[in-house]
Amino acid sequence: MPVVPTSDRPRPRLTPPQLEEVRGANIVVADDDRITQGMLVNILRQAGHTVFPVDDGQEALERIAQGGVDLVLLDVVMPRLSGHEACRILKGMTADGFLPVVLVTVKTDTASRVEGLKIGADDYVCKPFDEQELLARVNAMLRIKRLHDHVSSQRARLERLSVHDEMTNLYNYRYLNTRLTEEFKRAERYHEPFACAVVDIDQLKAHNDAGGRSSGDAVIRSVADSIRRCVREVDVVARYGGEEFLVVLPSTHFAGSVAVAERIWREVRDRPTDFGGRVFKSTVSIGVALYPSRDVRSKDALLRAADAALSQAKREGGNRICVFQQQGYIYTPSVAASAGDGGRGPRSERGSSLSVAADNPPPSVRLRDDQEGRKPT
Repeated sequence: MPVVPTSDRPRPRLTPPQLEEVRGANIVVADDDRITQGMLVNILRQAGHTVFPVDDGQEALERIAQGGVDLVLLDVVMPRLSGHEACRILKGMTADGFLPVVLVTVKTDTASRVEGLKIGADDYVCKPFDEQELLARVNAMLRIKRLHDHVSSQRARLERLSVHDEMTNLYNYRYLNTRLTEEFKRAERYHEPFACAVVDIDQLKAHNDAGGRSSGDAVIRSVADSIRRCVREVDVVARYGGEEFLVVLPSTHFAGSVAVAERIWREVRDRPTDFGGRVFKSTVSIGVALYPSRDVRSKDALLRAADAALSQAKREGGNRICVFQQQGYIYTPSVAASAGDGGRGPRSERGSSLSVAADNPPPSVRLRDDQEGRKPT
């Protein structure tokens, strides 16, 4: 017996999802004729839909405004608010979405049909109506709505992915580049202070080696959440690289940026990651750069300064905060600041770095945003 090639064998016919009968929809039926209203309600409920009967167009709009409606059946002639008027208002209410409207009328002339379609009606059912035709038109409208909702949700998802990092839900590099340019230009125009901080996770490879790449991803997400909790609504947090994040701080002076960096450092240190029954403790190194300063005149120079401060922190062993003030000035909180300098607080030295691990930052760097140029939201 000859063997039929796989490509030539008959295949079962599959019904595309968009052609399947739609059940379980929420439908509003507006008709002042109780007999017609009762017939429509019974037919739709027997078909598996949830029906909300109302007596006129005004009640229909009030019910639709509550949300959760998938389709509307409107009688054309009703007291208070006719079907045509209700349809016109309804289409204005749902301009951002799609809510199908089917007009039910005894008028079968072409002019009446055209008038209803002009004001936004999606279909027409004439009285007396056939049950099978009614259900077919209702199902057709519900299928169109389902497809429309699916396309809208996918469009929204793609728009979100175009500016957000999928793993951390922070902004991505593409959005960061545009937003950083805007914020820097605003700082230049209005002569406002501006700061940014690069946050790098220490020893991420060790987390990957200990628990696999999934554990490393969990650490990245945990650090991202920690950073998000430490900033204002107007600040911008973006994933800058594999294990790096950039925090953009508009209207922020030197001391305010130090306060934010310290909050992030402490939050990450005090919030271990629990993944698969294992607890991972993480630390971060942070490099901060400021505008205006002598050698920061552009957005690129600001980023280079922040990277330079971060590199210094990593060279000193990580788990540190470094602030690049200008060329040759790098600062980190010093544990000796409160006891050894008479309480004068943080200091910086030209041509050298005070890269002291921030295990016990001095009280002088614990500064409130509103005291140090950080405008509250």
